[in-house]
Amino acid sequence: MPLNLFQAHIARRGGFSLGEAQVFFKVRYRHQQRQKPPGSKRPPSPPEPRGRRAPPRPSHLHSSPPLAAVLAGRRQRLRCGKMSGSRAEAEQKGGSRQRLQVNEYKENQNIADTSLRPVQTTVLGVTAKVCLVPFSLSNYNTGQLKRPKSLLDKNSNSEVTCKKSKKAEIKKSCRRLLTPKMEATSSKEESTLQKSSLDVHAESNKWQYKSPSDTVVLSPDTESSQEGDSDEDTTPGLDDFSELSPYERKRLKNISENANFFASLQLSESAARFREMIKKRQPPESKRKKPKKKENETGCRRSMRLLKVDPSGVPLPAAPIQTVLEVDENPLIPPGPLEMTPENQDDDNALFKGFLQTWAEMSKTRSKNTEKELSSIKSYKVHLNGMVISEDTVCKVTRGSISSMAIHPSEMRTLVAAGAKSGQVGLWDLTHQPKEDGVYLFQPHSQPVSCLYFSPANPAHLLSLSYDGTLRCGDFSRAVFEEVYREETRSFSSFDFLTEDASTLIVGHWDGSMSLVDRRTPGTSCEKLIKTSLSKIRTVHVHPVQRQYLITAGLRDIHVYDARCLNLSRNQPLISLTEHTKSIASAYFSPLTGNRVVTTCADCKLRIFDSSCISSKIPLLTTIRHNTITGRWLTRFQAVWDPKQEDCIVVGSMAQPRRVEVFHETGKWVHSFLGGECLASVCSINAMHPTRYILAGGNSSGRVHVFMN
Repeated sequence: MPLNLFQAHIARRGGFSLGEAQVFFKVRYRHQQRQKPPGSKRPPSPPEPRGRRAPPRPSHLHSSPPLAAVLAGRRQRLRCGKMSGSRAEAEQKGGSRQRLQVNEYKENQNIADTSLRPVQTTVLGVTAKVCLVPFSLSNYNTGQLKRPKSLLDKNSNSEVTCKKSKKAEIKKSCRRLLTPKMEATSSKEESTLQKSSLDVHAESNKWQYKSPSDTVVLSPDTESSQEGDSDEDTTPGLDDFSELSPYERKRLKNISENANFFASLQLSESAARFREMIKKRQPPESKRKKPKKKENETGCRRSMRLLKVDPSGVPLPAAPIQTVLEVDENPLIPPGPLEMTPENQDDDNALFKGFLQTWAEMSKTRSKNTEKELSSIKSYKVHLNGMVISEDTVCKVTRGSISSMAIHPSEMRTLVAAGAKSGQVGLWDLTHQPKEDGVYLFQPHSQPVSCLYFSPANPAHLLSLSYDGTLRCGDFSRAVFEEVYREETRSFSSFDFLTEDASTLIVGHWDGSMSLVDRRTPGTSCEKLIKTSLSKIRTVHVHPVQRQYLITAGLRDIHVYDARCLNLSRNQPLISLTEHTKSIASAYFSPLTGNRVVTTCADCKLRIFDSSCISSKIPLLTTIRHNTITGRWLTRFQAVWDPKQEDCIVVGSMAQPRRVEVFHETGKWVHSFLGGECLASVCSINAMHPTRYILAGGNSSGRVHVFMN
């Protein structure tokens, strides 16, 4: 049997643990080596048989002491056990309970380091001094090595009382180890352990000189119980974790020992000292010495012009400072009426005077033909197919991008008005030839003109609204631009007529508010400033029949308000359309009955709603897929109704070749206006004549394209 297996077998049969068995055999082997005479040699071993070699027999099993010596040792052990039991009772009565660290022999300890000096151990609060004496187990049964029953009876009472006190001490020590005060307690425990180790060493030195007759040899049962107590009970707080496995108990013990070890190192204090040393030892700032300039050294060559000296070295006189005035690109137009002075022609020209006289003759009011029945789609397509474009019907009217358009309702002449982003208003008379002489350009505003309308009561009046906070009326009979409404602190976006005689206007602001303007009152202020629930208003349009209703297009919502219920405070809409997912460009009622609403949104969809019954909700009828992404440099698309055929809408297109498209309210495509070489750009803003088949479209360069029969 191998040595390790044999030792384990002895430990199981005799009550030894594996570590105690190894220590016992090592001590016994050393004792046998000392008893041999100096010149003796090991007798020669018999020759081994051929084949597989047998394992070597342990050296401590070669010889064994006689039976008399073993019996004498057993009697001596019993005698010493009684003495140690009486001593334990005396110490327990005196109240001395000293816990000392148990000296354990490890399995990998060398035999040369093993000595026969007594080992002082503590079991259940009682100190027992033990001296190990080698003996042989080969000739005896394992039952003979058990401790006598009398010794167990004497110590049973003391062990029970000691266990109770020991558990209380273990719980207290476990709490100390698991609390943050571990650092403070570690130093005290180290000092007590050092004192106890010194006492143990002194006691062991005294026992070295005593005779072997006074030694006490504990039985394997007692030693195994001592080892079990030292492994389990010496670890503080393990009674609270009785359900844990031995591995977890060992792990908790290692954690507490590591914590004590790191607390003893005092790393936080060392780190603080190092930080102070680093702060104190900051290197001084190295000051670089500037090289001294030599007086006779020639410098680098410099420009005499920059030094402002002439070639002879005489300084030049200082140049006079010229103040440069910053010119505003869009200067504010002074308040009050402005004379109609064309910028592209002379105001004393006979052509311009004839132009004004022509506009004055068209001051007769034309009533709307609301009772006219709509033509069929087939006849409407035939009329649209007859509309063509030519070079004579394409002309540059403004200098900048066109942002609004209107066609005069005259049936004798074709007059087109265009508003530009530069604040200009251009008028073009297509009946005049050459076409360049029929264009007149005016500057009534300083910022983009977002809305243009001819007055329904007097077609000789052209009303224009701009971002600069002004609303003007161009009276061609008097050749003047009158100021209707002015508020420079706000920016206007759109307007419409609340009454048929064009005396009352509703104006939308970019900040989400609206103004009620009455042209009959003197001055240029509004009658009422109305706050809405929208953050911005892009377009405002009044119902053509029920004029108390108006529709506003915000950022992503469309609201319908009742003008009779508008207050100065924040007003809630009568109806809200929330089907749009992106920015809205416009929203308009159908021109004759107002039974439909068309909206243009940046999500590439044109939506048509049924507004025949304005109640709590306006249902969605049709969604038309149409590309409305114009980009940065083009004016946004705005779908408008054809006044002659209110079930059809007209809108610009990004498709190639360039075109203007017409859709039915059901979503079906009706017609596309293609111009070939005459239409090579995108017409973002379009307008239809109210009675004639004339279409005018403006692009982002100020050019107007007219399709007509």
